[in-house]
Amino acid sequence: MLSDNDKHDFLYPRNSYHGEVSPTNLVFNANLQEFSQKISYICALEAGGKVPPEKAFKQIKSLWKELKRSKKQLGIGE
Repeated sequence: MLSDNDKHDFLYPRNSYHGEVSPTNLVFNANLQEFSQKISYICALEAGGKVPPEKAFKQIKSLWKELKRSKKQLGIGE
């Protein structure tokens, strides 16, 4: 039987960060990995017929806007 931590690690895997280490970069990397995981779920649900394409598109667009806002707030790429 899986522990709660094992379940969390399975459902929300995290990859090691290999870029320039700074608090800003680490926060953005965490946001980017969360974005990627949520996109995977939405795509799987849409492909399985559980979510209509238009709803999936709107959810992905909303997540993209959140990620862009995060990037701007963190000052990445300025």
